[in-house]
Amino acid sequence: MLGRTRIALNLRRIRAAKGMSQEELAFEATVDRSYISGMEREAFNPTIDMLERLAKALAVDVAEFLNVPKGAAAKPKPLRPGRRPKG
Repeated sequence: MLGRTRIALNLRRIRAAKGMSQEELAFEATVDRSYISGMEREAFNPTIDMLERLAKALAVDVAEFLNVPKGAAAKPKPLRPGRRPKG
C-alpha cells in the first residue's frame, strides 16, 4: 500500500473516530478545509510538518498515519454531511 493511501485512510479513520468534521480538524490544525479533503482523497501529499499539526489536533502520535489499515478500518463510515451544532 502506498504511503499516501495509508495517510489518507488513517487520517479519515482517526478523524471519524473522534467525531470531527473536516472543518473542525482544519480549524484545529490551522489549515484550509479543502486541504484536509484533498489529503483524504489522496490529491495532496502532506509534509511532515502538516502531519505533526494534524496529529496534535487529533491528539494522536504522528506514526498513527502510517499504520497499515486492517479490514473494516480501511473504510470508515462517513460522518453526517453538513455542519453539526456544537453541544
